Amino acid sequence: MSETTASPTLSGKLAWITGASSGIGRAVALRLAGEGYRVAVSARSGNGLEELAAAHPGRVFSFPLDITDREAALATAEEIRAVHGPIDLAIFSAGTYKRDSVRHFDSRDLAAIVNLNVIGTGHTLEAVIPDMVARRHGEIAVIASVAGLVGLPGGGFYGASKAALNNLCQALYPELKREGVNLRIINPGFVDTPLTQKNDFPMPFLVSSDGAADAIVSGLKTSRYEIIFPWKMALGIKFLAALPKSLLFRITRRMLRKPQ
Repeated sequence: MSETTASPTLSGKLAWITGASSGIGRAVALRLAGEGYRVAVSARSGNGLEELAAAHPGRVFSFPLDITDREAALATAEEIRAVHGPIDLAIFSAGTYKRDSVRHFDSRDLAAIVNLNVIGTGHTLEAVIPDMVARRHGEIAVIASVAGLVGLPGGGFYGASKAALNNLCQALYPELKREGVNLRIINPGFVDTPLTQKNDFPMPFLVSSDGAADAIVSGLKTSRYEIIFPWKMALGIKFLAALPKSLLFRITRRMLRKPQ
């Protein structure tokens, strides 16, 4: 259930964050609320949102949403605007991950990941872009991943979805900028979240959700288009992506796991 009124004493900007019931989205919501934002939080897990809102009355507001439902996404954004006013900052964090394998290749897994990570994000973009363009004001941040910058074994489905977000945002940036709307892409490395906690392999340069929130909120205060962290992971991924494919594949073959 969403809040029915906003506190008249608060003059902070309004942020809308998806994927906010856990992980990066939740940590960023808390950080922004602490910095004076009013924060509308969305996720499929309504219980987690209600707990978050109850712990920060008058500052955090719950709007449960499955972003794969286009009509629900459009209606949720409209409800947020009707209750709390125009959205100044939208951070789209909702996403999913599942390791893939050529021995167990299932296009249904690919479809599910793309539907949530790409199409679902598209629904939320559609929900905020027209209003921001009409007002010539607003900022959007899309959370992708360093996995979208280079193809790595076992991460093909997830990486493909994040590569799509990187490409989409690069294409949208110039036009949105002309319309007075600022767009960012956020490419984290490994972050300690419920999704990554399922991994059974080493995760180099792992950062906490709070550490990721620090990097994201700090990055939003700069003029950078891409917010990428941690720097050691960013450097390694960018190096791999720049290699000739023959060298890249020589390295990624060493990452292969024993067939199961």
